[in-house]
Amino acid sequence: MTLEQFALLNTVWALTIVLVEVPSGALADLIGRKRLLVATSALMIAEMSLLAFVPLGNAQVIFMAFLANRILSGLAEAMASGADEALAYDTLVEYGLAGEWPRVLEVQMRAQNVGYIFAMTLGAAVYDPGLVNRILHFLGMAGGISQQMSMRYPIYLTLLFSLLALVATLGMRDPLGPVAQSSQHRPSASIWEISRLTLHAGKWIFRTPLALAIILFAMTFDHTLRMLVTLTSQYYRLIALPEASFGLVGSAVAVLGLFVPRVARIMAEKWSPGKNAVVLGVSMLVVLFLLTLFVPYLGLLPMVAVFIGLMLTSYFTSHYLNQITESHQRATVLSFKGLAFNAAYGFIGVVFAVLIQHFRSGQAALHPQWSALLVENQAFKAAIHCFPWYLGVGLLLVSLVCLPRLSRQGIEKEL
Repeated sequence: MTLEQFALLNTVWALTIVLVEVPSGALADLIGRKRLLVATSALMIAEMSLLAFVPLGNAQVIFMAFLANRILSGLAEAMASGADEALAYDTLVEYGLAGEWPRVLEVQMRAQNVGYIFAMTLGAAVYDPGLVNRILHFLGMAGGISQQMSMRYPIYLTLLFSLLALVATLGMRDPLGPVAQSSQHRPSASIWEISRLTLHAGKWIFRTPLALAIILFAMTFDHTLRMLVTLTSQYYRLIALPEASFGLVGSAVAVLGLFVPRVARIMAEKWSPGKNAVVLGVSMLVVLFLLTLFVPYLGLLPMVAVFIGLMLTSYFTSHYLNQITESHQRATVLSFKGLAFNAAYGFIGVVFAVLIQHFRSGQAALHPQWSALLVENQAFKAAIHCFPWYLGVGLLLVSLVCLPRLSRQGIEKEL
């Protein structure tokens, strides 16, 4: 696929989430969070089945399969977003352990990174037909596995894990609070009820300066850094990293992710939200300017810092937002956060595609003797140069919106 097609698929994914995110959060608050998580697992099975069994040979059919996959994936993401954290947090509340939420987040992020290391390592192994054939020969079985066959093996494994996820979510239960008690006698919710709860949560966010500030600042960091993470493969090629190392780099970042949550928890406990926002903002601006240098090999360091910034953003957002949100609307408020994140991500996907097309046309006109690959690479570099300015302007605009309201409410002392 071209970079534009890749960006388009990500935009479709984000747009799907935007359309379903908040209604699904309200639905989780009305009928119970477990039901939404079970639906998420079922959608994951469907989206992975598309990729696992789509026939090869027809580029249009394959693209349509990826398009449908992105829509189903967006639906699954929206169903889970808000419901998962709300279920976990309210379970802690039920047992009088709400104060342990920062530690739970730390453990969860570590477990996620352990899983990522396992997935990257196993996925890379089964993707390699040479290694698969050697293992089959060792077991006394016939080989003959081609790249076209082995390329789907990681997808088959992901499909298997989606089946395990369904089993896991079916075994969950909602905590015995007001949400669970009411949802036990309510198999469905009306559009009016969903709309009422959504409107109430939206009003609460806009009337609560700290909640609005958390969502807007986190949204600005998240979508900018997430877009860069999406583009890592192309960036790695331009800093002269061999493609065979990409999986190793991913695993190394996951190993680093075992330690970042502890740092995030210490920062959240010792520093105010405002100080953490300033530290994260200044450091990420420096990192993005370093990215634009495209230093061979050493350019990997600022990209690793981008991953760290994304992890810190995720931790701080979950910690602070759950802390100030009441249980009866927690999933809906968290869905508003997801809505903001993914709407911004969809927007930057379109912006990036437009930038690539603009710079490609400009480079081709200036250097008609260049190959298509060289033009593409230069266009990519020019687009990356826009990211630090984009983040800087975004943080400035959010500051202009939020800081006066925080000051009027006297929250600047907390920050």
